[in-house]
Amino acid sequence: MHDDITGMAAGPTEHATTTAADINRLAAFCGPRDITRLNRPSLIKATGLERADVMVLFGGSIIAGGDVLAEGIRNNVARRTMIVGGAGHTTQTLRDMMHERFPDIVTDGRCEADIFADYLRTRHGLEPDYLERESTNCGNNITNMLDLLRAHGEPCRSVILIQDATMQRRMAAGLRKHAPDTRIVNYAAYRTTVIPHAAALRYLDPPVGMWNMDRYVTLLMGEIPRLRDDANGYGPAGRGYIAHEDIPDDVERAYGQLSRVFGLSTREANPAFASR
Repeated sequence: MHDDITGMAAGPTEHATTTAADINRLAAFCGPRDITRLNRPSLIKATGLERADVMVLFGGSIIAGGDVLAEGIRNNVARRTMIVGGAGHTTQTLRDMMHERFPDIVTDGRCEADIFADYLRTRHGLEPDYLERESTNCGNNITNMLDLLRAHGEPCRSVILIQDATMQRRMAAGLRKHAPDTRIVNYAAYRTTVIPHAAALRYLDPPVGMWNMDRYVTLLMGEIPRLRDDANGYGPAGRGYIAHEDIPDDVERAYGQLSRVFGLSTREANPAFASR
């Protein structure tokens, strides 16, 4: 894994410092956590909920998301747990990373939900209540999740969402569109800090299975155009995939500055994983 940035031109340390700050600003926006810890005291303090109806890990996450789900199960923060994920644009990276670190877990050709379920079982001795294996993108992650819960007669008045930190905010916006009365508790799968290292960038505290820096920046930058509620975005004024989101001015400034540093490193949607 390459922790340093490979697409960044050499430059003075202060340039790298500014770039690191802009990346961290995008990360803080895209990967919200509504509670300080994934335990019941934090949940009660922040939301008034004794437990959520459902806690869901989405398979677009890096490996660390499985450890976060295990923490939530042990702390009894939800009545039911679910892992959601078929195969999408991040699946092969998950397969590769998981197999590299845990060779006993079979990953070749398998969906995200099954890979994470095996990880939860072998690493933590825990089992989820439900697995959703068919979804291919953030949109049908949500609709398939809701359909599965309804099929089992499970209430969905409150949901703890655990997704990769680059995609957490968009996942919550998707759920707000399809289930506007559901109480959403965001808990991004990780928080990490990018720091300057000479003229390059590194992670201060990389979680398990963290993206290489190029991929991380690309994923973060790809979220801002998607979250915009304009003709090209995913909000009501555009494609209508998610509920309206306001993007703060400082986040837009950070995105603009990063675009000038890296070029428009915006991940294009892969039509192979579009909803059918």
